[in-house]
Amino acid sequence: MSYNPYNAYIVHAVRTAGGKRNGSLSGWHPCDLGATVLDAIVDQTKIDATLIDDVIFGCVSQIGAQSGNIARGCVLASKLPESVSGVSVDRQCGSGQQAMHFAGQAVMSGNQDVIIAGGVEVMSLVPIGSNAISGMQMGHGIPVSDAMSSKYGDEMAKGYGEFEINPMIFSQFGGAEMLAKKYKISREEADEFALLSQQRAADATANGKFKSEIVPVDCKVSEKYKGTPPTGKLTTDEGIRKTTPESLKKLRNLHPNGVLTAANASQVTDGASAVLICNERGLKKLGIKPRARIVTMATGGHDPVIMLEAPIPVSQKALKQANMTIDQFDRYEVNEAFCTIPLSWKKALGADMNKLNVNGGAMALGHPLGATGTKLIATLLNELERVNGKYGMLAICEGGGTANATIIEVCKEPIAAAKL
Repeated sequence: MSYNPYNAYIVHAVRTAGGKRNGSLSGWHPCDLGATVLDAIVDQTKIDATLIDDVIFGCVSQIGAQSGNIARGCVLASKLPESVSGVSVDRQCGSGQQAMHFAGQAVMSGNQDVIIAGGVEVMSLVPIGSNAISGMQMGHGIPVSDAMSSKYGDEMAKGYGEFEINPMIFSQFGGAEMLAKKYKISREEADEFALLSQQRAADATANGKFKSEIVPVDCKVSEKYKGTPPTGKLTTDEGIRKTTPESLKKLRNLHPNGVLTAANASQVTDGASAVLICNERGLKKLGIKPRARIVTMATGGHDPVIMLEAPIPVSQKALKQANMTIDQFDRYEVNEAFCTIPLSWKKALGADMNKLNVNGGAMALGHPLGATGTKLIATLLNELERVNGKYGMLAICEGGGTANATIIEVCKEPIAAAKL
């Protein structure tokens, strides 16, 4: 007897605008900010929240205000009933995407039917690396073990040494510089892409392309906010800057012999995002139509020293699983943690720049770590619908040399009768 799994569908996807470091969202408690997107999913779809089986949220720096199972904290801070459980995920920068993968796997199995996946990160309050740094300060050790150092120490010394980066720990900065060297990405090419990201983001904002995915939230600032505190609601991403080739040229390299600058790396950002995932049975329970189907989901590990190259083999793995080629896609999103990641991905996969991050990326719009995965799914889905596209791919690099890739298909035809 063969097993025929359910499909996983994306019913809805939302995000907050990205708040810049110590900006308009810096005063939010992460649980409360996460609750805003949970509430938006329920309010905008008008579903019965008691039918939600679980909430799965990504969060990278799970310490302080983001500790204690923040997914459950977001549920308790939201309109959702106490009967809805929550679980938190840390797959580094791909945490939100992995939350969606876990949701997809759960509904495909038929064990659960309705799940909200997403993520939250208030980096102004809980900076990147806070858990590791605080742990070291408290005498609780460091993430890199003796066995890991013995295994990769020589490679780190060789790979990072050229850029004068500390070879004692795995470095995303070092990996990004190594990518530039391997794929022959010059400072000029890196800056051109950074400029393009800003220009595309500004154009998308001016033309209202993000309006349908952004949940307006009240401006709440921390004591670190400089200037007159904003009032009202944040409805546009704060990271978009007036950028010119001349202004980019004036920036110094972050590392000797490297190409990275403050402008061609992602921005520290506060934000939250969420997607509603259902199978056929869940769609029937909710009486709702899906917007997209998850075609396939892939993960994989790669060299942790160069680290950020993993989206390439994992995207190739996803293509193989789906029996597809890169030319079949209308749009793809590759997280701009550093400019060298999407640029190397494009070169390796033979992708089209006119389909890559067409509304800008993390260099302009920000990278709220645990929230980025489902944030980008919201952007990808809305863009596919806007251009009447069919297939989209999302790929995100992750600390430790792993990556996630997701292929989605816009639902243009009625779904077949639900399985019972």
